[in-house]
Amino acid sequence: MTAPLRIANCSGFYGDRLSAATELALAGYPGFHLTSPPAAGSIYGVYWPTLVPAELVIPEVVHADGRRVPVPHTAHLVTSESDPVDEEATPTAVPAAGPTEHLPLGTIVGARSGDKGGNANVGLWARSDAGWAWLDTFLTVGRFRSLFPEAGDLVVHRFGFPKLRAVNFVVLGLLGEGVASSTRPDPQAKSLGEYLRSRLVDIPVSLLPDRADPPERPKE
Repeated sequence: MTAPLRIANCSGFYGDRLSAATELALAGYPGFHLTSPPAAGSIYGVYWPTLVPAELVIPEVVHADGRRVPVPHTAHLVTSESDPVDEEATPTAVPAAGPTEHLPLGTIVGARSGDKGGNANVGLWARSDAGWAWLDTFLTVGRFRSLFPEAGDLVVHRFGFPKLRAVNFVVLGLLGEGVASSTRPDPQAKSLGEYLRSRLVDIPVSLLPDRADPPERPKE
């Protein structure tokens, strides 16, 4: 008869080592996230983001000699015209045309994602001007929803950054009340960017990396 396997609680043994490893991993390669087996209930907090009047927070520059120099606020200079605007595609160049191949989006697009309270935040960027022209036109809010059905009826904001060849999506409420109380396997949305990169889309062949056959080896 085989004796049952017993797994001891090793949290005390590892202590800060686990915390250090986790923090290092979360700052590492895109798509990493943690999972854990069921555990006893514990106290948790709910992250509640809010805004405070700018005049209550006084920015300062602290010099090496200890001098503190206040930095005047510029909030009074902001107008409704300069506020970020949720936008659809605003192409700055003609996107690539011609034959396409059905490949993962990540073949030509990079991504990074994470959490902002209860909202998921993901940025995607192209590696060339031609790639950006295609990405900006292709990846609208509607296309984002089709690639990521979990967005469902949630509000999705889209922001384009042409000078960075990047587009940013914010999915409001995807993470509930935030990482401390989320029941999702990936409560920090760390895998969202890599999930989007794995989705199959039609990519213009002209944007694909060079696929030339390697040179023939010389005959001996």
